Formats: sequence, structure tokens, C-alpha cells
Amino acid sequence: MTIGRARKIGTLAVCVLAQLLIAIDLTVLHLVLPSLSEQLRPSATEMLWIADAYGFALAGLLITMGNVGDRIGRKKLLLIGASLFGIASVITAYAPTAELLIAARVLLGIAAATLMPSTLSIVRNVFTGKERAAAIGISSGLTILGFGLGPLVGGVLLEHFWWGSVFLVNVPVVVVMVIAGALILPESKNPAPGRIDVLSVLLSVVGLVGIVYTIKEIAYKGWGHWDIAVAAVLGLGALPAFFVRQPRLAEPLMDLKLFTRRAFSATIGTTILAMFAQLAVSVMFAQYLQLVAGWSPLKSGLAGLPGMGGAILGGVLAPLGIKLFGRAVTIALGCGLSAVGFALYSGISVTIVYPELLAAMIIFGVGLALILSVATDTVLGVVPKARAGAASAISETATELGGALGIAVLGSVLGALYRSELVVPAGLPPEAVSDTLGGAVQVAAQLPPEQGALVLANAKLAFVDGLQLTMLCSAGLMALLAASALFTLRGVPKVLEDPDDTPAFGPLNAKAPHASHRV
Repeated sequence: MTIGRARKIGTLAVCVLAQLLIAIDLTVLHLVLPSLSEQLRPSATEMLWIADAYGFALAGLLITMGNVGDRIGRKKLLLIGASLFGIASVITAYAPTAELLIAARVLLGIAAATLMPSTLSIVRNVFTGKERAAAIGISSGLTILGFGLGPLVGGVLLEHFWWGSVFLVNVPVVVVMVIAGALILPESKNPAPGRIDVLSVLLSVVGLVGIVYTIKEIAYKGWGHWDIAVAAVLGLGALPAFFVRQPRLAEPLMDLKLFTRRAFSATIGTTILAMFAQLAVSVMFAQYLQLVAGWSPLKSGLAGLPGMGGAILGGVLAPLGIKLFGRAVTIALGCGLSAVGFALYSGISVTIVYPELLAAMIIFGVGLALILSVATDTVLGVVPKARAGAASAISETATELGGALGIAVLGSVLGALYRSELVVPAGLPPEAVSDTLGGAVQVAAQLPPEQGALVLANAKLAFVDGLQLTMLCSAGLMALLAASALFTLRGVPKVLEDPDDTPAFGPLNAKAPHASHRV
């Protein structure tokens, strides 16, 4: 079926709208937690689940939902997921109890897990070659913008409405998506789908949720808690069992033979490491702008918009970079720009100098978008269209895992550096202010003015010292990743058409002799 230019543009618009919705929802919750906490009075455990239930459901179901889309149709799954997202948003906005709010956040995560691979696989089937690279570049840049818009939208709404409004605003967007999607989106699916292996679904969900839960909770609480130990055992047990099972199935949930393609496996690895360094930035600088500089959430969100503009620019420039330099060099260039951004970030001080921060944000945003745009297009371009949903899910799962690892590891490094650098004034127990900068701010507000000012000044200085070193380490990681990309992605063609037309990277291996037998 031939798809006209206008319908292609409409398809891209619907897919970008879905990705923006997910990106904004991922970042907006942290703004509403204080007012939400005052009204619903959740326990500490409930508060953690309110914050994390969405991410756990999203990470655990991405691989499964990518395969469901390949089988029932990506358009159908996107419309179902969008409708569920709207319903869950209404339940979240009006949740009267913490328990119902947690359940609603789980529903939102399930809906997001249907949307993420569906949008990418639809783009993969509608656009080919250079057109696909341009479409993914625009999509990636605008999606990164969504991460910046989350705090901004939330800040504006919270100044005028109650906390539920930040979720209720999803509803009109969903209505537009469903109507436009039903009219515009073309349907596509695997022409010869097999049944989904239920045990593989269970193993993937338990494995991914267990690993992500372990990573996040270690960042929050450290080791030594029974729930973390149980999650680690389940995750580390289920994931290997999942990978062992896949080659024995005629229709695997994750086709491990995809990883025999160097372009695919190298790009997935690059995505994980890039997101490891990148996603921690938004978390760390939210603290820097609000707790060190003393800016409101709204002002902090506005301050970050130029960085999002850099991301849009990087997404637009990605296809040109592929055309001029090739994929390996363009990803390496993105990693190099990110390294420069990190290095500039390492020069920040307790007294904020916004023009210096501005330069770092823009350079960093361009680099991030170059990496993600080219990486996403490469992953989708080297797999058959019939497996686009599964490949998209693998790419999104790599992004989720890399981001979770980055927040946990780099967040833990920053916390350790903060605690080691903090000078606690005499007369105060060290544990009162040495946990986090946020805790120190709360303690300082309850102390006599002079003592409180000293505690706050010492805490800010310790945090900034730790942040500087963390940014330098991240700059080094991105520089190494730039060199690695030049080697691992060498020779990948500039234009990736259907994989059958690119034999240089080898066809997917034939099924193993035992692949026709299920166990």
C-alpha cells in the first residue's frame, strides 16, 4: 500500500504526540509529590510505590507489548494503549487513596508500555531509508523536549490547580490521539505471527522488574534490605532463564539472533551506556537549580528549555550527519558533544552563572539527540519490518535500563561524595544533615538563623563538589563511548533499507534444528 506524504506527516504527528505524552508523564510526578503527600497522607512505602509503580510496569512489559503489536497490529495496540492511558489518567487525577493511586500508576505504566514500541514500529513501517532517519530524528528531538516540558507544564498547573490536574491534562491529548490515529494511522503487523509464549512473558516481566526495582531501591536505601535481596534474586534468576529459553522456541519473545547483527548489538550497547550517563543529569540538576540556586520548579523548568531546544536541533541534524559522515561518526560526534557538555557542567559553582549553564545545556542537548536519533534508526533499520515491534521494545528497554542504572549508580556516587565532603557544624549530629541535600535544607530551616545558614552553606558546597566530580566522570565515560562507537559501528551503511537488501550484515540465522519444538 502506497502512503501519501500528507498521511505520512499525520502518522509522524500522532506518534510524536504519544511519545510526548509518555515523556511528560515520566517527569511530572516529582513536582506533585509534596502536595499529593499533604492530601493523601501516604506512608513512606506507599510514597515510593507512587513514584515507581509507573516505571516498573513500563520496564517490565515493553518486550511483551512489542511482540503483541507485531501480532495483533501496531495501530490497534496504540489505540488500545492510548485509550487505557486516558482512563488511567482520570483515575490517577481523582484517586482518593494512596492505594488507588498506586493501582492507577500501574495502569498508566501498562498503557505506556503499549505506546512506546507501537510508535517506533509504526514509523519503521511507514518510512524507509533517508525518510525514516529524518522522521526518527524529529521524533527523538521532540521526545527529549517532552522530558523538559514535564516540569514546566506541572509547575504552571500547580500554581493554579490541584495536583490531579497534571494528570487530567492528558485526557484531551488522548482524545485527539485516538481520533486522529483511527483516521490516519496505517495498520501493520507480522504476516505470519505465532503464539506468545506465556512463560517467556512471565520470566521477562519478573526479570526486568526485579532488576529495575533492585537498582532503584539501592539508590534510595542502599543494601541491607530484605525486599532488595528478594528482587535481586528474582531478577538475576528470571532473566538468565528467559535468555536460555528463547532459542528453544519456534516463536521467541526476544529473537536473540538479532544480536548477531553487529549494527544491532553495538547500537543497543551504545544506547544503554549513553542513557546511563545522560538521564542522571535531569535528576541531579533539578536538585541543583531548586535546592542550591533556590529556584522554583517553574523557573527551573523554564531554565532548562534551551537544552531541549538543543535536542530538537540535534534531532533535525541527525540525518544530515548520517549523510555527510556516516552512522559511526555521527554517534561518536554526539557522544563527543555530550562529553563536552558534561565537562562544562563540571565547572558550575554554588553561585549559579546561567550563561555558562546555557552553553552546557545546548551542547549536551544536541549531542544526546544525535546519539538517540541515529541509534534508534539503526536498530529499526537492520531488522525485518515484521519484527519492528520486538526490535523497538528491545531499544526502549535498553533506554529504560540504562537510565535506571545511571540514576542509581551516578546518584549513589554523588550521594557518597556529598557525604564525604560535608562539614557538619559542631553541636549537630552528623546523621541529621549528612544524608541528602534535601534533608539538610529541611534541617537548616528548623535551626537558629546563624546555625541554619552555616549548615545550608556547607551542604550546598558539598553537593556542588560532588556534582562537579560526577560530571567529570560522566564526561570521561562519554569520551570512551565516542571512541568505542567509531570501532563497533564501523562500516554500517548510511542508508538502511529492508534488511534483506543489506547482506553485508548477514541475514538472520536460519532456525536451529530444534527450533520447531516447544518446551
